[in-house]
Amino acid sequence: MAYDPSALPDVSGLTVAIIGGTGDQGRGLAYRLARAGQSVLIGSRQAARATASADEISALPGVTRPVEGGANADVAEAADLTIIAVPWAGHRDTVTALRHPLAGKLVVDCVNPLGFDSHGPFPLHVDEGSAAQQAAALLPESTVAAAFNHVSAPLLADPAVESMDLDVLICAEDRHLAGVVAGLCARIPGMRGIYAGRLRNAHQVEALTANLIAINRRYKAHAGFRVTDV
Repeated sequence: MAYDPSALPDVSGLTVAIIGGTGDQGRGLAYRLARAGQSVLIGSRQAARATASADEISALPGVTRPVEGGANADVAEAADLTIIAVPWAGHRDTVTALRHPLAGKLVVDCVNPLGFDSHGPFPLHVDEGSAAQQAAALLPESTVAAAFNHVSAPLLADPAVESMDLDVLICAEDRHLAGVVAGLCARIPGMRGIYAGRLRNAHQVEALTANLIAINRRYKAHAGFRVTDV
């Protein structure tokens, strides 16, 4: 089946919260979605920090809808879909604290468990299999997917970049959630969301980020992925 953006669900009315929205990846995603007209909430452990970040994003060129900020639990409870974009070191504690606010909600995890040493980046072992599977285990009342793992934060944040030349790999048990994530991707010019299998496949998607970082360092680039023949 060829990729058909017209078959994607209408996600324009969804409110998206980004936990870790004060970090580079979270801020970049917030900017791109707000620039597309999506309702976006920024979450942080410190509400004031989230509000400051939201105000900064709202002032960037092309933003058509103001971004709002608040404490993690508050924005998670207010949103229809929440993106987890925190550092791996704080992943378990952050997700655990959001079990009740995220109950019955859609959750997208874009965290990459990576380590760094003198030889460069490398994937870390995760007992549950992947960051996304850890999130699913910690959020039994939520529906969880892995996505946005390979999107370059500098490109997301650069107002001069009009189009994102990349595909987002989506791993999910729930096809509806996979479609919703693909719909969000399609709101960002140049971006496609491609279903890449069940959540058990998230490990290699997350680990592949180490290869991308190595490519970027070697070639001074902001590499992404394109899936051919789809």
